[in-house]
Formats: sequence, structure tokens, C-alpha cells
Amino acid sequence: MPSCVIVTTDAGAECGDVRPLDEARMRSLAVNGVHLLDQIDSSHAFVTELAIPTVGCITWSQRDHVINTRQPRDRNDRLLEFLSRRSVAHFKKFIEVLSKEQAHLVPLLLTDGGKTTLMCMKKVLV
Repeated sequence: MPSCVIVTTDAGAECGDVRPLDEARMRSLAVNGVHLLDQIDSSHAFVTELAIPTVGCITWSQRDHVINTRQPRDRNDRLLEFLSRRSVAHFKKFIEVLSKEQAHLVPLLLTDGGKTTLMCMKKVLV
């Protein structure tokens, strides 16, 4: 009977990823979270894209939990809660996905007051 070894790794840790979010990003979520609760369009497609393995901002079970939350504001609250527990790399991937369809919200995630320049935004995504 062949034996099977399952190896799991945290790719973010190998790349020096910070977990949980650093103070600046947590402050950004705290300051701008109220605006994000009302403005993020957390559609089924958007939340699913966040959970696909190549993006991996949230886990598949977190995706299910967000999708099964009825009210959009509650859905966004849950999404931001999950995001706040993830790593800096996951946060950056979230911003990338958000910038595709909801780019007007990206500045709210990059600075305390949502005031940023395009150059600053590109630097954060790299």
C-alpha cells in the first residue's frame, strides 16, 4: 500500500509576507471601513473571484459565508472582517481585484483619508 505525504506551506511566509495586516493597513480599514461598507459591490462574481486559488484573498468557506449573508452592508462587513485577518499579500490582491471593477474605492484602502495619487497606488500594488 503506497504511503502518501501531504505537505502544506504558507507561500506568503516564504516571501516574507506580513501576517496579520500591518498597522497602516489596519488603520486604513478602521478609518475608511464605514465608507466601504456602503460602497463595495460584493456581488457573487466579485466574492468568488476573491476566493479562486490564483487570487486567494479569502478562503472558499469565507466566500460561502459572505455570499450567504443577505444584506449588502453585512456582507461587506464580513468581507472586511475576513480581509483584516489575512496577510499583506492578500490585502494587495484584494486591491488588485477591486481595482478592476470598483477602482474608485481603491484610494480608501491605501491611505487614512483616501487621498492618494496614481503613483502611490501603483507602488502599493507592486
